[in-house]
Amino acid sequence: MLTRCSQDKMEDDSLNLNFTAESAHLVKALLERHRHRIAKEQMDNPEGEKGNINWVEIKNFTVEVGKSQIGEYIQTWEIQPCWFYSLDFLCSTEEEHHSFYHYRARFSTPTPQKPILETASVYFVVGISKVKPQTLPVEVLFAVESNRLVHKPGRTRFREKWLTDVIESKTLLRMAVDL
Repeated sequence: MLTRCSQDKMEDDSLNLNFTAESAHLVKALLERHRHRIAKEQMDNPEGEKGNINWVEIKNFTVEVGKSQIGEYIQTWEIQPCWFYSLDFLCSTEEEHHSFYHYRARFSTPTPQKPILETASVYFVVGISKVKPQTLPVEVLFAVESNRLVHKPGRTRFREKWLTDVIESKTLLRMAVDL
Protein backbone atom coordinates (compact mmCIF):
# COMPACT_ATOMS: atom_id res chain seq x y z
CA MET A 1 0.00 0.00 0.00
CA LEU A 2 1.35 3.43 -0.97
CA THR A 3 0.84 6.05 1.74
CA ARG A 4 1.01 9.80 1.22
CA CYS A 5 0.84 11.35 4.67
CA SER A 6 2.33 14.74 5.34
CA GLN A 7 5.06 14.58 7.96
CA ASP A 8 3.62 17.44 10.02
CA LYS A 9 0.31 15.55 10.31
CA MET A 10 2.10 12.34 11.34
CA GLU A 11 4.68 13.74 13.79
CA ASP A 12 2.60 12.82 16.84
CA ASP A 13 3.42 9.19 17.74
CA SER A 14 -0.05 8.55 19.14
CA LEU A 15 -1.61 9.78 15.89
CA ASN A 16 0.74 7.50 13.96
CA LEU A 17 -0.25 4.47 16.07
CA ASN A 18 -3.96 5.26 15.82
CA PHE A 19 -3.68 5.86 12.09
CA THR A 20 -1.98 2.53 11.64
CA ALA A 21 -4.53 0.57 13.67
CA GLU A 22 -7.88 2.21 12.94
CA SER A 23 -7.31 3.40 9.38
CA ALA A 24 -5.67 0.18 8.26
CA HIS A 25 -8.62 -1.71 9.72
CA LEU A 26 -11.07 0.49 7.77
CA VAL A 27 -9.15 0.03 4.50
CA LYS A 28 -9.14 -3.73 5.04
CA ALA A 29 -12.91 -3.68 5.61
CA LEU A 30 -13.52 -1.70 2.41
CA LEU A 31 -11.33 -4.06 0.40
CA GLU A 32 -13.12 -7.10 1.85
CA ARG A 33 -16.46 -5.61 0.81
CA HIS A 34 -15.20 -5.44 -2.75
CA ARG A 35 -13.79 -8.94 -2.69
CA HIS A 36 -17.02 -10.49 -1.41
CA ARG A 37 -19.37 -8.35 -3.58
CA ILE A 38 -22.29 -8.08 -1.17
CA ALA A 39 -25.48 -7.46 -3.14
CA LYS A 40 -26.23 -3.76 -3.57
CA GLU A 41 -29.85 -4.22 -2.48
CA GLN A 42 -28.64 -5.71 0.79
CA MET A 43 -26.20 -2.87 1.50
CA ASP A 44 -28.41 0.05 0.45
CA ASN A 45 -31.74 -0.75 2.06
CA PRO A 46 -33.44 2.65 2.55
CA GLU A 47 -35.78 1.19 5.21
CA GLY A 48 -32.78 0.40 7.41
CA GLU A 49 -31.05 3.77 7.02
CA LYS A 50 -30.17 5.51 10.25
CA GLY A 51 -28.85 9.04 9.85
CA ASN A 52 -27.20 9.27 6.46
CA ILE A 53 -26.57 11.80 3.72
CA ASN A 54 -26.28 11.63 -0.04
CA TRP A 55 -22.59 11.04 -0.58
CA VAL A 56 -20.83 12.76 -3.48
CA GLU A 57 -20.21 10.95 -6.77
CA ILE A 58 -16.70 9.59 -7.30
CA LYS A 59 -16.00 12.07 -10.12
CA ASN A 60 -16.77 15.07 -7.87
CA PHE A 61 -14.79 13.95 -4.81
CA THR A 62 -12.03 16.14 -3.39
CA VAL A 63 -10.37 16.11 0.04
CA GLU A 64 -12.34 19.23 1.02
CA VAL A 65 -15.66 17.81 -0.25
CA GLY A 66 -14.96 14.65 1.77
CA LYS A 67 -14.27 16.70 4.89
CA SER A 68 -17.42 18.75 4.37
CA GLN A 69 -19.59 15.68 3.84
CA ILE A 70 -18.21 13.89 6.90
CA GLY A 71 -19.06 17.01 8.91
CA GLU A 72 -22.56 16.98 7.42
CA TYR A 73 -22.90 13.29 8.31
CA ILE A 74 -21.74 13.89 11.91
CA GLN A 75 -24.54 16.49 12.21
CA THR A 76 -27.07 13.64 11.71
CA TRP A 77 -25.84 11.93 14.89
CA GLU A 78 -28.09 12.17 17.90
CA ILE A 79 -25.54 13.43 20.41
CA GLN A 80 -25.83 16.14 23.06
CA PRO A 81 -24.86 19.68 22.00
CA CYS A 82 -22.12 19.72 24.67
CA TRP A 83 -19.91 17.67 22.30
CA PHE A 84 -17.45 19.68 20.24
CA TYR A 85 -15.30 18.19 17.53
CA SER A 86 -12.54 19.04 15.12
CA LEU A 87 -12.25 17.23 11.81
CA ASP A 88 -8.90 16.69 10.10
CA PHE A 89 -7.79 15.11 6.86
CA LEU A 90 -4.92 12.77 7.74
CA CYS A 91 -3.64 11.41 4.44
CA SER A 92 -4.45 9.37 1.37
CA THR A 93 -3.37 5.83 0.54
CA GLU A 94 -3.42 3.96 -2.76
CA GLU A 95 -4.16 0.38 -3.69
CA GLU A 96 -4.22 -1.07 -7.20
CA HIS A 97 -7.91 -0.34 -7.84
CA HIS A 98 -8.76 2.06 -5.01
CA SER A 99 -7.76 5.33 -3.40
CA PHE A 100 -8.50 5.87 0.29
CA TYR A 101 -8.82 9.19 2.08
CA HIS A 102 -8.36 9.12 5.86
CA TYR A 103 -10.00 11.58 8.26
CA ARG A 104 -10.22 11.93 12.03
CA ALA A 105 -12.94 13.63 14.06
CA ARG A 106 -11.78 14.33 17.61
CA PHE A 107 -14.58 14.86 20.16
CA SER A 108 -14.52 16.41 23.62
CA THR A 109 -16.87 18.02 26.13
CA PRO A 110 -14.96 20.99 27.52
CA THR A 111 -16.37 23.07 30.37
CA PRO A 112 -14.94 26.12 32.16
CA GLN A 113 -14.15 23.90 35.16
CA LYS A 114 -12.63 21.13 33.04
CA PRO A 115 -11.03 22.29 29.83
CA ILE A 116 -10.28 19.53 27.38
CA LEU A 117 -8.62 16.68 29.27
CA GLU A 118 -9.50 13.69 27.15
CA THR A 119 -10.76 13.26 23.63
CA ALA A 120 -12.42 10.46 21.71
CA SER A 121 -11.62 10.03 18.03
CA VAL A 122 -13.74 8.65 15.23
CA TYR A 123 -11.77 7.60 12.16
CA PHE A 124 -13.28 7.75 8.68
CA VAL A 125 -12.09 6.31 5.39
CA VAL A 126 -13.56 7.41 2.08
CA GLY A 127 -12.97 4.78 -0.59
CA ILE A 128 -12.75 5.75 -4.26
CA SER A 129 -12.88 2.96 -6.81
CA LYS A 130 -10.69 3.46 -9.88
CA VAL A 131 -12.67 0.88 -11.88
CA LYS A 132 -16.32 1.53 -10.99
CA PRO A 133 -18.42 4.08 -12.88
CA GLN A 134 -17.52 7.60 -11.79
CA THR A 135 -21.21 8.40 -11.23
CA LEU A 136 -21.45 6.06 -8.22
CA PRO A 137 -21.17 7.59 -4.73
CA VAL A 138 -17.99 7.27 -2.71
CA GLU A 139 -17.90 4.56 -0.05
CA VAL A 140 -17.46 5.61 3.57
CA LEU A 141 -16.69 3.55 6.67
CA PHE A 142 -15.87 4.68 10.19
CA ALA A 143 -14.63 3.25 13.46
CA VAL A 144 -14.47 4.66 16.97
CA GLU A 145 -11.05 4.89 18.58
CA SER A 146 -9.85 1.61 20.13
CA ASN A 147 -12.87 -0.25 18.75
CA ARG A 148 -12.53 -2.86 16.00
CA LEU A 149 -16.17 -2.66 14.91
CA VAL A 150 -16.50 -1.03 11.48
CA HIS A 151 -19.60 1.05 10.73
CA LYS A 152 -21.14 2.12 7.44
CA PRO A 153 -23.16 5.36 7.36
CA GLY A 154 -26.84 4.56 6.95
CA ARG A 155 -26.43 1.06 8.38
CA THR A 156 -25.53 1.95 11.97
CA ARG A 157 -27.01 4.51 14.34
CA PHE A 158 -24.18 6.34 16.06
CA ARG A 159 -24.27 6.08 19.87
CA GLU A 160 -23.06 8.89 22.10
CA LYS A 161 -22.09 6.20 24.61
CA TRP A 162 -19.25 5.15 22.32
CA LEU A 163 -17.61 8.54 22.84
CA THR A 164 -18.18 8.57 26.60
CA ASP A 165 -16.79 5.03 26.91
CA VAL A 166 -13.52 6.04 25.21
CA ILE A 167 -13.14 9.12 27.41
CA GLU A 168 -13.98 7.19 30.59
CA SER A 169 -11.43 4.52 29.69
CA LYS A 170 -8.74 7.14 29.13
CA THR A 171 -9.63 8.87 32.41
CA LEU A 172 -9.41 5.58 34.34
CA LEU A 173 -6.07 4.78 32.71
CA ARG A 174 -4.71 8.26 33.49
CA MET A 175 -5.79 7.91 37.14
CA ALA A 176 -4.21 4.46 37.39
CA VAL A 177 -0.92 5.70 35.94
CA ASP A 178 -0.86 8.78 38.19
CA LEU A 179 -0.88 6.53 41.29
